[in-house]
This record gives sequence, C-alpha cells and structure tokens, in this order.
Amino acid sequence: MREPGGERFDALVRIMERLRADGGCPWDREQTRQSLKPFLIEEAYEVVEAIDGGDTGQLMEELGDLLFQVVFHAQVAAERGEFTIGQVLAATADKMVRRHPHVFSDGKASTAGEVLEQWEKLKREERDAAAAVPGSALDGVPKELPALLRAQRLQDKASRAGFDWPEISGVIAKVQEELDELRVAMQSAASARPVTSRSPGPSEGAVEGVEQELGDLLFSMVNLARFLNLSAEDALRKSIARFSARFRYMEQTIEREGRRLKEASPEEMNSLWEEAKASGRLPLA
Repeated sequence: MREPGGERFDALVRIMERLRADGGCPWDREQTRQSLKPFLIEEAYEVVEAIDGGDTGQLMEELGDLLFQVVFHAQVAAERGEFTIGQVLAATADKMVRRHPHVFSDGKASTAGEVLEQWEKLKREERDAAAAVPGSALDGVPKELPALLRAQRLQDKASRAGFDWPEISGVIAKVQEELDELRVAMQSAASARPVTSRSPGPSEGAVEGVEQELGDLLFSMVNLARFLNLSAEDALRKSIARFSARFRYMEQTIEREGRRLKEASPEEMNSLWEEAKASGRLPLA
C-alpha cells in the first residue's frame, strides 16, 4: 500500500503557511532568502552525513529537514507573487520527463553513460534556447560547491565534451609534473625577497606562484580520483574523519593520564597515532 505522500506533503505546506502568517512564529516570519541560505546548505550536509553514517532513521529525519527548507523558500516566493510550491513540483516533473526521453518517449539510451550524454545535450539545448548567446559545456556547475566537488563536476563535463586524457597514465604523469612544479615554486619562494620591504618573507608574487602550483596539483589529484571512479570530496572527508578519530584517541589517552596532549613527547604522540591507526580505533567514550 502506498503511503499517502500527497496528503502529508500538503499538510507540510499548510504548516509552513501557518508559521509565516500573522500570529505565526516570529522567527519564521522574519526569515528571508538570504537569511535562510546557511540553513539550506547545513541541512544538505546533514543529509550527506546521515548517508555516510548508515543510519536510515537519521537519514529520514534529515531529508525531512531539507524538504522543509525547500518548502520554506517556495513559501517566501509565493508571498512575493513569484511562484508556488505547486509550480516548483510541476516544473520539476516536466523537466524529468523531458530529460528522460528514453523512458517517457522514443529516445534511445541503454547505458548510464549514454543517459548522461543525452542529459547534458538536452540541458545545453534548453539553456541555449533561453540565452542570448550559446552557453559553455561547463555551465551548470554552481560556484558555491565545495572546491573538490566543483573541480570534479567541471572535469566530468569537460570529459563529456571530448576534452580528457585517453589513459590514466597521462593523469598520473600530470600529477607528478604538477608536484615537480610546486617544488620549484617553493624553492623560488624560499629564495625570493621583497624588493622594497625589510620583511624576511618571500615576495607576494612568489607566494602567489606557490599557491597557483598547489592549486594545479590539487586539481590534478581530483582528476586522478575521477579516473579511478572515486569522489575526491568523499575521499577527503573520509580521510578527515580518520584523522579526527586518531587525533581524539591521542588526546583522550593522554588525558586519562592527567596530562594534556601538548605535554606529550613527539615519540609518544607518534606511538599513539600508530596504535590508533593499526587498530582502527575510534575516539574513546
């Protein structure tokens, strides 16, 4: 038996209307698009965290919180006379049908790769029809995305447009090339000095050169992740989680001895780090 999703969705919309109406919630009534932006981003990340945690109950709750943000933004738009949540749903449904002609019409696409290629083609045609000038194959990737994720999405789009390495060996060679260039830039920065300043540090241009080469190296590493069919964003987040767990293990072990971590010797910290790494231990309770 299907859940009465339509009725429950309508109930959520009515709750949102009530919160924003005269006599509703003072906080909800004060919110604007700009003030709601951080909450929208935060809820999206909490959904990702719930997915990574594997807790379906938590995932259900976080999806609800994210959905509420969508309803909230639609209510603000409705009050401004721009559009309603019904129009959002209708436009999304129309788009999904239009972008899946292999399902809802006579289009042909038998693999996921063909589906993506068809999706990008239709999306580009829609965008070009609405724009005064033709768009780019890189269009459609939000600037606000985390840098690693945005880099990988841009590389995906460039690849589908035909700009890509033929083999992973070329990607690996590029990573090494960028690492070598970073070393050279670091050496140049270490020997460079400002012409008119008494500061002992490197010149601003030298620092910018190091930053540029570091960025190129990171971009190449993202490309390597893409060739390995991995998400660079997910890989780094998991590394951060491992680092945090091992660091907290060191902290809590030292604190049980009545000391602070900075009072431990480098040898002690290294030993505890390797212990946590070998055992896969999470932070102590």
